[in-house]
Amino acid sequence: MARLALVTGGTRGIGAGIARSLKEKGYNVVVTYGGNAKKAKEFSESTHIPSYQWDVSDFQACASGIAHIHEKYGQIDILVNNAGITRDGFLHKMTPEMWGDVIQTNLTSCFNMCRAVIETMRNQGFGRIINIASINGLKGQIGQTNYSAAKAGVIGFTKALALESANKGVTINAIAPGYIDTDMIQAIPGSVLDQIVAGIPSKRLGTANEIGQAVLFLADESSGFINGATLNINGGQYMS
Repeated sequence: MARLALVTGGTRGIGAGIARSLKEKGYNVVVTYGGNAKKAKEFSESTHIPSYQWDVSDFQACASGIAHIHEKYGQIDILVNNAGITRDGFLHKMTPEMWGDVIQTNLTSCFNMCRAVIETMRNQGFGRIINIASINGLKGQIGQTNYSAAKAGVIGFTKALALESANKGVTINAIAPGYIDTDMIQAIPGSVLDQIVAGIPSKRLGTANEIGQAVLFLADESSGFINGATLNINGGQYMS
């Protein structure tokens, strides 16, 4: 039987690319989304991947949503924590809400989702958790103290959880994308985007499919000795 993968924030951008890659490889795939029901409906209709709405920053919503998926589709074998938001601004102008929303959605969500699946994965002796971090969690970014802190936290979370579950057949790894060609990036003014691309040694944006292929690699059963790693996919823009 095909393994079941759950991708948070999986109806748009990087998450959609990941979900499509997993489905094309033969996995059973379910995705979550936060608020854009129209896009989620279009995605599910075009891909035949079921989508469910819940707030990943809400512990009980995650527990309830995953319980429903377990009941309807079976045990989750692969979890991709991709959901995230930005609330950019210089720290001296940042509100507590801008800080808290980003930390809760980008970092606390990893706890919420992993807490709901980790015991089952440990008990069944297999699991793959892949957390989507960011280049800016490694190098920092002006106007993103909240986002950079959250994504750096995701990397630390990944390393610690990897140590806890390595002897149970469960791996936890992170992917740190650079600038990927999504709607969010295309919304950047052209002159600014040109400057960003000029600073990437590959001289182009990455694609959501490239992130999807990395997820496939880490999710594979033959990748069980890769644990606690952070895979940088940024065209050479930042190396660590």
